[in-house]
Amino acid sequence: MTIYGTPAPVPKRRGLIVAGVAAAVAVLIALLATVQLVRDLPVATLSTTIAARIDVPGKKANLPWPPTGAAELMVEGLGRLGGSGGAGAEPIGSVAKVMTAYVILKEHPLTGTAEGPALTVTAADVADYESRKATNQSLVHVVEGTELTERDALEALMLPSANNIARQLAIWDAGSEAAFVAKMNAAADSLGMDDTEYTDPSGFLPTTVSTAADQVELARAAIRMPVFAEIVEMREATIPVAGTIYNYNDMLGVEGVFGIKTGSTDEAGGNLVFASRLKVGKRTLTVVGAVFNQPGANTPEQLDEVNKHVKKLLAAVRRTVKEYELLPAAPAGVVRTAWGGSTTVSPAAPLTVVGWPGLAVPVRVTTTEPGSEVTAGEAVGQVEASGVRVELRTDAAVDPPSPWWKLTRVG
Repeated sequence: MTIYGTPAPVPKRRGLIVAGVAAAVAVLIALLATVQLVRDLPVATLSTTIAARIDVPGKKANLPWPPTGAAELMVEGLGRLGGSGGAGAEPIGSVAKVMTAYVILKEHPLTGTAEGPALTVTAADVADYESRKATNQSLVHVVEGTELTERDALEALMLPSANNIARQLAIWDAGSEAAFVAKMNAAADSLGMDDTEYTDPSGFLPTTVSTAADQVELARAAIRMPVFAEIVEMREATIPVAGTIYNYNDMLGVEGVFGIKTGSTDEAGGNLVFASRLKVGKRTLTVVGAVFNQPGANTPEQLDEVNKHVKKLLAAVRRTVKEYELLPAAPAGVVRTAWGGSTTVSPAAPLTVVGWPGLAVPVRVTTTEPGSEVTAGEAVGQVEASGVRVELRTDAAVDPPSPWWKLTRVG
């Protein structure tokens, strides 16, 4: 039977166990809290609103394009400034000699002051020279048995625009004009000159046709050849038999022009492919352009008309191609911490580039992973465009996490 009465006392040993467990739990909780409070904080994250391409701000320039013919302008390292006309390929006259010189220098490179191999004037060369006089072509006098170095021949080709030397160079290189013309067209194809067809090495034939845009692409490739660039900037040279020869390009030295080639015939009108140095701030840029198919009763009138338009275009380029603020020193991103803190990120200074209104400029952003605690003015990356770099910095410090957040964080 059950006897009711005063419960028996808890054994002393059991009480000690309970107290020990409680103490252990308390120690464990304290330990876990300490770990939570001192464990490494997660790093902050950075995001930006900077686009991969940004248009230079401002009103698009209205350049003074010629009312007839065609024109094209390119700024090396920046892009195409624009063009006009150019509905189709047209005769280009002696501008064709740029390709003749380009092919010769590709096949027979010259460096420094080297003169290159000799070309011996043959009876056929003299006969060709005599036959061209009747049509009033650009020529240099040659005598059978004399020698021209490759450099002499290129100077005669590019300065006084000698048609007879274009033929002589073609036969010297390829054995025949037809074989050389095939090389010219192959080179045009390799440069993407889809609207160009060469039928002779001098451009005298009206069937040699091209566009301003195509010839600008060729000119850009040609002036990367130091010897070519040196020759087309010469005002005069001295060669055997002919003596002193002069550059037909009257634009040399005007508006920074340092080449490249004139061309004119009755069918082609007046043409000029040109390269000009343009200084903007600390940078010196190269403008490559063309003005084609300008009217006139004769070569002087045609080239005068060309030069008038080239001067106007280059003067406008100097007014238009300047330094512009592409990105202001204003918030362009944000740094966020895991505990909900944040601060904006801005370029340390305005990002200024050389260009013109409407030019799409590629922009590259590189970031450095922020630390766990973010301070004011902390460098967190860079933004770069057109070779100009500006640091990205935090605009303010982010408050540290609260003890409660540290204690209750997960992960």
